[in-house]
Amino acid sequence: MPYDTILLQRADAVATITLNRPDAYNALNLALGRDLFHAVLEVDEDPGVRAVVITGAGRAFCGGGDVKDFAGSLDRIGVLVKELTTYVHGAVSRLVRSPKPVIVAVNGTAAGGGLSLALAGDLVLAGESAKLTMAYSKIAATPDGSSSYFLPRLIGLRRAMELYLTNRVLTAKEALEWGLVTRVVPDGELAGAAAALARELAQGPTRAFGGAKLLFHQSTHESLETQMELESQAIAASGHTEDFREGVTAFASKRTPTFRGR
Repeated sequence: MPYDTILLQRADAVATITLNRPDAYNALNLALGRDLFHAVLEVDEDPGVRAVVITGAGRAFCGGGDVKDFAGSLDRIGVLVKELTTYVHGAVSRLVRSPKPVIVAVNGTAAGGGLSLALAGDLVLAGESAKLTMAYSKIAATPDGSSSYFLPRLIGLRRAMELYLTNRVLTAKEALEWGLVTRVVPDGELAGAAAALARELAQGPTRAFGGAKLLFHQSTHESLETQMELESQAIAASGHTEDFREGVTAFASKRTPTFRGR
């Protein structure tokens, strides 16, 4: 389907979703939220896509919610925010639940909902000039987009509270040290690094990747014994896939496996 506020490209089993409101720092308005939601659904359902990259056009990854829209809609702000978060939260939920590896390439600023969207990635690459901040309390807002879920799990409650209460801006290096990003690369190499990593993962055992993603997320609220039972069920299910058969056969034959995501 056509999109007005994002670019969607497919190549080498990789789908790249680019937030495309560069003049507004890719701020999340209803149009962008809606386009993002539908694009994520589209690539999740596309059997030819085996890895996803999300990035932003221009000088920013995403500056968060479109505050100008908020200011112009104060008489119906509750309806606007609930509609916007329905789209954004739906996109985040689908990215996290998708069996396909999701790589976020943070170029420039990731603030508010932009930070939250970045946290939904399985792997997060950041350009060396990237800045990450919550920014919500600057406009007397509470967090959204998954940040209140992921931040305490990734960096602990104390640091999550610091980011919210003080609006501390993390450099890419600090975000790496804190565990919010996977790797920092020179700005000019960010797009290429994300694309190369996505192509590599797109050749991997997609269904096993998806099973592992689900297990890791389930582990945050399950008991040890329940988690091990889920592991047992998942690895048994893996054994029935074509990729598992290929993996063990290739290992036994001392050759490199060719995975097809089936």
